[in-house]
Amino acid sequence: MAEYTLKVTTGSMLYAGTFDNLYVTLIGTERQSERTQLTSLGLDDTNGKVGTFAVTTLFTLGCLLFLKMEKDPLAKDWFCSTIVVTTPEGDEMIFPCHRWLSKGDIVLLRGGRATKAFEDLHPKLVDQRKKELVQQKINYKWAVYAEGLPYMVDIKDENALPAESRLSFSRAFELQNTLKEIYAEFELKGLTDLNQQFESFEALKMASLVKKTPMAEYVSEHWKDDDFFGYQFLNGLNPFIIQRCSKLPSNFPLTEEMVQPFLAIGSSLNAEMKKGNIFLSDYKIMEGLATKVIDGKPTVVTPALCLLYLNPQKKLLPIAIQLSQQPSEENPIFLPTDSESDWMLAKMFVRSADALHHVLVSHFLRTHLLPEVFTMATLRNLPKNHPLHKLLTPHHRFTIPINILARETLLSPGTLFSKSSLDKEGQLELMRRGLSRTTYSSLCLPENIAARGLESIPNFHFRDDALRLWSIINSFIQSMVAYYYPSDSEVSTDSELQEWINEIFYYGFLGNYDSGFPSSLQTVEELIQVVTTVVFTSSASHSAGNRGQFDHLGWIPNGPLILNKAPQTTKEQSSMEDILAYLPKKSSAILVMSYTWLFRGNFSDFEPLGTYPEQRFAEPAALQMIEDFQAELSSLSVAITKRNSKLEQPFNYLNPKEIENSPGI
Repeated sequence: MAEYTLKVTTGSMLYAGTFDNLYVTLIGTERQSERTQLTSLGLDDTNGKVGTFAVTTLFTLGCLLFLKMEKDPLAKDWFCSTIVVTTPEGDEMIFPCHRWLSKGDIVLLRGGRATKAFEDLHPKLVDQRKKELVQQKINYKWAVYAEGLPYMVDIKDENALPAESRLSFSRAFELQNTLKEIYAEFELKGLTDLNQQFESFEALKMASLVKKTPMAEYVSEHWKDDDFFGYQFLNGLNPFIIQRCSKLPSNFPLTEEMVQPFLAIGSSLNAEMKKGNIFLSDYKIMEGLATKVIDGKPTVVTPALCLLYLNPQKKLLPIAIQLSQQPSEENPIFLPTDSESDWMLAKMFVRSADALHHVLVSHFLRTHLLPEVFTMATLRNLPKNHPLHKLLTPHHRFTIPINILARETLLSPGTLFSKSSLDKEGQLELMRRGLSRTTYSSLCLPENIAARGLESIPNFHFRDDALRLWSIINSFIQSMVAYYYPSDSEVSTDSELQEWINEIFYYGFLGNYDSGFPSSLQTVEELIQVVTTVVFTSSASHSAGNRGQFDHLGWIPNGPLILNKAPQTTKEQSSMEDILAYLPKKSSAILVMSYTWLFRGNFSDFEPLGTYPEQRFAEPAALQMIEDFQAELSSLSVAITKRNSKLEQPFNYLNPKEIENSPGI
């Protein structure tokens, strides 16, 4: 007789346990065991429960290939984390599961050792691998989201996803409950007259501070300040527009005389450009977009040009703003010496354009729609025992269901994005333009920073933290990839990997070779760069633009998604009292405040960057690399915390302990 000992672990999430009958069959190279029931004495309705069982056979089974798990067709779902099998010879073999079983489900689990397709030599392993991918392509089909945009999953209801891809019970509950709580607070404060303008900045501040953070309070106090306006181009939500300016655009007819009062004494615009102290944020991408019509008048989105100066005190200050791309008498260049209200309105229109670009391009397109493509490509082309599937799974967590919810609750009529200046076609067109400008090098952070000439500008905390994160992630990926792909030939001959990258190229970048994104991979170095980009985009890039949305957009004048009046075409025609009339009505403002608070993402099942709570790897070398990765991230977290203690405005959005592994909100 031969005895195999099984340790079966139930997941630690809500409602993971079960009292139902479970059955297991061990399948080896020589024979398989009888179907054996796992008694309810070892498994109960407790989360995180570990049950120990025995499977007895007349003879040993040979090398274990699979473990087949079956569940009675009853109502209670069960989440199986892992099953560790100890053979009669005393060897341990882990079978990762990490999925829900329900209603008579049967799953065939493979051992935890990661393998590529050409490393599976036994016919049963080859056959199972092929069948898994066929089923995954049935479960996750591509669908067109909109012309010119990345493809999406062909599922419109989050509950129709396979169980392992849905939101956790706790996250789904907390999402709904958070919105209910904040709306209840607005009602308690008497902020229910939603179709009216705010009657004063004091009333707006009362609404904004229903929920508050230290940074949100700082923004509400300093949003008018030129130095804080400049600071946000570097450390706000959208540090992806600004670039060093060595020559003024031909459509920006600024003269030396206009800006000389704002420069260092005795200096000039040309001299400061040569020194590298002049920067430009150009929103040409916003030009000609379709906008909403309110009370018979179209709203306006300004394709602004904003020139900034790094002064001797190392403060980045705006020195000139032109709100349209085409110079004319009705498109004046606004300066800091203009009236307070003219200058303030010009800055508000820039902030509005920046907020729209952040929400739809930098955030939704780049860190939600593209990661959905990454996720789909992994699920469809890399079986669960593929090393890259194991490596990338934490960075795909909740990506698909949160995007399904976003398309339903943010982009449909009456929801958040519908409250912006852009109508539906304008929103889609902005994202199309954003994708056409999204190159592989723009997603590779070091290349992005260098291309915009921002390597040395001071007080650029986003750059400093992001580059250190990129380096740590890249080093980890380099170790993991080199371990599983010791030669270029193993990359080029991995057919599953080639299908994976080709689907990302085709369905994410629409087969556009000008994007620079590869359609195939030939070397280990190429693979390391791609995987680093996927991980960084899905984690750090998402966090940088997500966690601070309430801080910077919760105070509506600092980043209004809609302005109700067109910009002034002549100077000296506005007053500070006029500014309130430009701002969104209470209904739009409260919706922005509510959702940006929700987007902060403080959930009980939050998994910070570097955590691999689901044990998918069995190789000791891989597990050690994960530990080393976590140690590097921890050191960076300590350094950022120390740096922030000396800053007036701490920058914490790229603190590793604040970054979620995936764009799960």
